[in-house]
Formats: sequence, structure tokens, C-alpha cells
Amino acid sequence: MDKAAMATSSGAATTSPGVAPPPPVPAGDERLAKIGPMARILRRPEIGALLAAVVVAIFFWTQNPLFLKLQGISNWTDVASTIGIPAVVVALLMIGGEFDLSAGVMTGSAGLMMGILATELNLNVWLAIVITMIAAGAVGFVNGYMVMTTKLPSFIVTLATFFILQGVNLGVTKAITNQVAVSNIDSAAGYDSANKIFGGSFWSPYDFRVSVLWWIAVTAIATWILARTRVGNWIFGVGGDANAARNTGVPVARVKIGRSWPRRSWPR
Repeated sequence: MDKAAMATSSGAATTSPGVAPPPPVPAGDERLAKIGPMARILRRPEIGALLAAVVVAIFFWTQNPLFLKLQGISNWTDVASTIGIPAVVVALLMIGGEFDLSAGVMTGSAGLMMGILATELNLNVWLAIVITMIAAGAVGFVNGYMVMTTKLPSFIVTLATFFILQGVNLGVTKAITNQVAVSNIDSAAGYDSANKIFGGSFWSPYDFRVSVLWWIAVTAIATWILARTRVGNWIFGVGGDANAARNTGVPVARVKIGRSWPRRSWPR
């Protein structure tokens, strides 16, 4: 038996001299696979929250049919908007891999500070709002700076801020006003115009609060930042892997400190 016959009988692949071997079959790329409309919808990250909201709405509607009527919607969106506005910013923080326990108490601190500036120091409400925003931003900067420099978890840093602000709310407010609340803010200069913009209502007779429009606007802006801007890519990158993001040129420290801007309350 000659050598060619022996190679063929043993199952070894043979090629004729001068003939190129067949090209390898390329593996399928899953990124090029066709995806149906339903699969695209289910792959969206926000679909889980949407389905949960639908389930909650159906539950409360079964308990009270007024829940999904305009009168009922105007009631619960009033409360939801004041929670939803800071929740949007907290969501950006959580997407970036951090957490802020002081967000809730900072809302109260901002409201008290603005009220004291307007009633006790007789400042215009608009000036009090600007000063309060600057102070709130300073607290957020300290939170972010402490997290980045001490390498402590944001949970621990903001928990400390939570207790500090809680003590300041009680102690300072009591020392200045002899009570733990601020009153007569509606008599301060600039209150009427600020209240129309931040705490007014629209669409009579249902009287939806203006804060609902602010909630929608803040949500739309945050969505645009995450989906359409470089900063949004940085936030996703830092939240996924801060070291990898740093190695690709993402300013991790700036992103983390910038997202720590605290939330404030809306004048009511």
C-alpha cells in the first residue's frame, strides 16, 4: 500500500499540492443577531421598574378606584414628586456605585436653613434659596471628598453626615427660633413668586402641583445625561468598575464628587 492510501485509510486530511485549504467558518456574532421587538423591550433596564409601578398602580386601583382618576392622581403625585425629585439624583449616585444616607435629612436641613434665612435674617426668599443651594452643594462636596480621600465606604461617610445634620437641625433651629420648626415664611419677601414657581398648582379643578412638572423635567434631564452625554458614560463606567474606568481616562474622583451634590426641598 502506498503512502497516499495509508494516509487516506487512517482518516488524516489530505490536500493536493498547490491547492489552498478551505477558509475557516466564522463563528456567529451575537451582536449581529436579529432581535425581535419584544426581546428589545424586555432587555431595557427600566422595564423592571415600569412593571413594578404598573403592579402597584393596579393594586391601589383595586382598593380605591379614585386612585387612577385625575382627582386621585393629583393627590398622590403631590407626594410622589417631592420624593421623586431627590430620588432621581440618588439614582444617579447609585448607578455610579455609591450611596447617600444623608439625602433625606439634607432635604429637611435645606428647608430649615432657607426658612431661617428668610424669617430670622429677613432675607429675600430667592436669595435664601441660592444660599441654601450653595450650602447643600458644600455638604455634598464634603461627602464626596471624604469618600475619595479616606477610601471609606460612602455608606459610612454619609451615615456620619446624617447624624451630624440631624443634630444641627434640632440644636441650631431650637437655639435660633426657640422651637424645632420655622413659621411665618409666607410673609417673607419674594415668597409669593417663589411659591408660584416651586409650590404652585395648575389645571383647575384638579390642582396638580407644579412640583410634578419639576419632577418630570429633572427626570428627563437625568435620562438625557445618562443616555446622551460623556458624563453619563463616565457614571456607568465608574459604577461598573472604577479601576477600569480610571485606566481608560475617566476622572473617577471628579465623577464621584460631582454626583454627591445633595438634594433640597421645594418651597411649599
